This record gives sequence, structure tokens and C-alpha cells, in this order.
Amino acid sequence: MTSVSTRRRALAVGTAALVLEAAVVAKRRGHLFDPNTVVRCRRGHLFTTLWVPGVSLKSVRLGLWRFQRCPAAGGHWSIVTPVRMSTLSEADREEAVEHRDIRIP
Repeated sequence: MTSVSTRRRALAVGTAALVLEAAVVAKRRGHLFDPNTVVRCRRGHLFTTLWVPGVSLKSVRLGLWRFQRCPAAGGHWSIVTPVRMSTLSEADREEAVEHRDIRIP
């Protein structure tokens, strides 16, 4: 039984380390993570979504990208990436707020 609990503990520590690493990398890239993170789909639409480093609740994680539903323009599925707030105009920010993703999967 000791080996099973040791494996579980090692798995938990490894998972925590990966989530922490994802958060540090994201912060260095200038992305803020909160329930209203602005993201852009491959078609250029902006919307807000819940984005938690190392965790996917409503999407399929693909490294720094995610495959999820874009609520803009009919709700298509697309690869999305976080957007630096400093690069957005006021009109872009308003567009993102108008299109909110669902809060809970």
C-alpha cells in the first residue's frame, strides 16, 4: 500500500508543478487569467471565457491553445488563444464583453 500512496503523492506533486509552470509561462507572456479572460478565435472573433492555466473545463487543451466553442457569429468551434489586453482597442474590448462564453461546462 505504501507504493500506491507514494505514486499518488508523486502524481499530485507533478500535476501541481505543471499547473504552476503553465501559470508562470502565461503571466510572463502577459496574459491574465480570470473568469473574463479575453480570447480570439481563428476567425478573429473576440470573446471572454474562463481560462485557468493547466485546466480545461469547456475545451480541449492544445498547449497554449484550446479548441472550444466561439460564441460569436453563430457559435462555431475553433482554436482560441488569450489576447494581451494592452493590444486591444476600446472597441475590441467592448466586442469581447458582448460575446461571453458559458460560465460552467
